[in-house]
Amino acid sequence: MQPDLLSAFNEHFEQVHADTDALRSQVFQLRYQIYVLETGFERAQDCAVRTDENGQTTHWEVDEFDDRSDHYLLRHRRTGIYAATTRLVLPKRGQVDAPYPIELHCKLDERVDDVALRAHLGEISRFAVSKVFKRRLGEAGSVAGVASEIGAYFAEHERRVLPHISLGLFAAIIRMAHSHTVSHCYAVMEPALVRLLDRFGVVFRRIGPNVDYHGVRVPCITTADESLPRIRQTAPQVWDLITNRGELLKNAA
Repeated sequence: MQPDLLSAFNEHFEQVHADTDALRSQVFQLRYQIYVLETGFERAQDCAVRTDENGQTTHWEVDEFDDRSDHYLLRHRRTGIYAATTRLVLPKRGQVDAPYPIELHCKLDERVDDVALRAHLGEISRFAVSKVFKRRLGEAGSVAGVASEIGAYFAEHERRVLPHISLGLFAAIIRMAHSHTVSHCYAVMEPALVRLLDRFGVVFRRIGPNVDYHGVRVPCITTADESLPRIRQTAPQVWDLITNRGELLKNAA
């Protein structure tokens, strides 16, 4: 019998809350790997260089929103390698009108301006999966510091859960949103990711025209009240994954 989605995901991956300086360092290093080394979306000279107490140098991809964000990693259990990361940008403490990335970089037809609502507003951001983990066997290119052959990381039975890494990241976002009482989430997403999540019932509503930022991106907004009931109806196994079979919602009540 095939395991359900939650069991299959948990067999191969672990959600790691980056709630320490050491784990946040892993987040920023992984983002450097993805955004600079793998995709070339960011320039190395624009990124931070850190030297630890042992004299070891690391490269970080960071920006001004990281200090007001919560962060998660996905770890591949068998290898211990971090496969993906995301963050939730939160309201700025004491400055609820502080802008979000989407408000600075997109022309919005629908902007959240209500002060009370902005206190519960977040933005899904830096939703990133390493190429080694998202490409099919034989397609992974040569990436500094990462094996060029995906087979070095995955056994045959593990590849079945690869398309669900994005769902694992979305589950981490749900956790962060509940932890910080965020009810509305902005996002600027690749059209393919919007379509993938819509397939599983996740409602991302367009709130402005496409923006060209390393390819076409769609400015969107989602709410738990819109998405969670539709996910449960459309894809019960996905609902189980992102809510840990409803346990997360009980804990949030």
